[in-house]
Amino acid sequence: MPEMFCYQCQETLQNTGCVRRGGVCGKSAEVSNLQDLLIYLLKGISFWGTRGRDMGVVNEEADLFVAQALFATITNANFDPQRFVELIKKAILLRDDLRQRAQAACYEQHGGDPCRSSGPDWAGWHPADYTLETLLEKARTVGILADAELDPDVRSLRELIVYGLKGMAAYADHAYVAGGRDGSVLASLQEALEATTRKDMGVNELLAVVQRTGEFGLKAMALLDSANTNRYGHPEPTLVNLGVRPGPGILVSGHDLVDLDELLQQTEGTGINVYTHGEMLATNAYPGLKKYAHLAGNYGGSWWKQSREFESFNGAILMTTNCITPVRDSYRDRIFTTGMAGFSGVPHIADREPGRQKDFSALIARARNCESPLELENGTIPIGFAHHTVLSVADKVIEAVKSGAIRRFVVMGGCDGRQKERDYFSQVAQKLPKDTIILTAGCAKYRYNKLGLGEIAGIPRVLDAGQCNDSYSLIVIAQALAQAFKVSVNELPLSFDIAWYEQKAVIVLLALLALGVRKIRLGPTLPAFLSQNVVDVLVKAYELQPIADAQEDVQAILAGH
Repeated sequence: MPEMFCYQCQETLQNTGCVRRGGVCGKSAEVSNLQDLLIYLLKGISFWGTRGRDMGVVNEEADLFVAQALFATITNANFDPQRFVELIKKAILLRDDLRQRAQAACYEQHGGDPCRSSGPDWAGWHPADYTLETLLEKARTVGILADAELDPDVRSLRELIVYGLKGMAAYADHAYVAGGRDGSVLASLQEALEATTRKDMGVNELLAVVQRTGEFGLKAMALLDSANTNRYGHPEPTLVNLGVRPGPGILVSGHDLVDLDELLQQTEGTGINVYTHGEMLATNAYPGLKKYAHLAGNYGGSWWKQSREFESFNGAILMTTNCITPVRDSYRDRIFTTGMAGFSGVPHIADREPGRQKDFSALIARARNCESPLELENGTIPIGFAHHTVLSVADKVIEAVKSGAIRRFVVMGGCDGRQKERDYFSQVAQKLPKDTIILTAGCAKYRYNKLGLGEIAGIPRVLDAGQCNDSYSLIVIAQALAQAFKVSVNELPLSFDIAWYEQKAVIVLLALLALGVRKIRLGPTLPAFLSQNVVDVLVKAYELQPIADAQEDVQAILAGH
């Protein structure tokens, strides 16, 4: 067995798997293996959770914990081994509570010795202690390659489901933080995790689970969209400042709207300016957030440039979710994590207690002693074109299509990354003719949102719907256009050219496939966790295809291929 094995992200080593002392993302083998053990134990919670639910036994804390713990294992979310030790401890406590309650309910309803069964190893294993050595010894036996005899196509589909669940869990956790509730979404996480452990689940059965995972992923996206807009209003077209103001600042990165809101409240009147970074750019379009005068604009660009941008920012930095990269000494004393994010040696702001806000006082105190940010750029950038805004001018959009002013829409959402091959997406944006519209959500937009691609009849050629968390908007827009033209989504003048990096992009892909969307281009590489046979199935069923040469793909897109 290698020291570690991970192939969940697009940048996995040689598009095969990270196997040595650390991943390309920067996580250590130690953290990777602890994540494997945590997933193993979440399958144990799911074993008892699915059985208990059938008998009326529900532990809402355990249901939400499964989502939070899955979220913690997303690429670039948490690099702190001690945080995973604590999550493993909690997983075992919650699993055992469910086991005892499920067994008691079983015995009461049915009686007999089968109700006393401890279940499979993942449903009953306990460590002798919680030292790293003990946990890592177990972790090395439960990773992706632990069963050398497992059919590679079954392994591929199991991992596709798990990575989709990680993305869905992120959406669900964000929704719950913002006030959204849907127990069926949390239950579906456990049902699908449980399915990945069953030996009677072959390729066909697992493909059905993939379909259901996409369906519930769409439900989780809708839940998050509703929670955010109910709390902060619908995003509206906004020109976001890209420059800086004099005075100390706090830079907020990640995805969490509630964290930003509470920080803005706690910094109001302090003379500290708050800036967004990366995917937080989208928050500048929400009426409930943009109302704060000290929300100064957006600083920098995509997540992978953060080391240089965090150095030049000079102020305090808050990482609210995934997208953190290994922290450099040049800003180590200015960065904080919160939520499911974490990094060894970096101060972590604790979760909010019921009815109270998070305490950002340490972050604010650090910011007070910082210099003004160094300006990286200036000007403005248009955002805020989520489904509510676009559909409010649907008649204008439809008329532009009918008149020929808009020839085609191209969905270019998803993730950004470091690889040079991602220049492809900039090239496609530049090569698309001026009568095409780019619909985007996620950090992939940083490849083309500052290229000045112009407008069509007052409509920006890059319609930015927001974060990867807002990919639901692109689906709503596509469905509304299909209804308006009385055709299927696949018959619209609409193409999908998706960039992926981590697991939220995986659940977006599964949601699109569950909706029957075809001819999706995906890149810069196809996922390493897809076996060739699974790729062949997806190609046959959905015409999924890898990206190719930018010019060739543009020509194919314009031809509807």
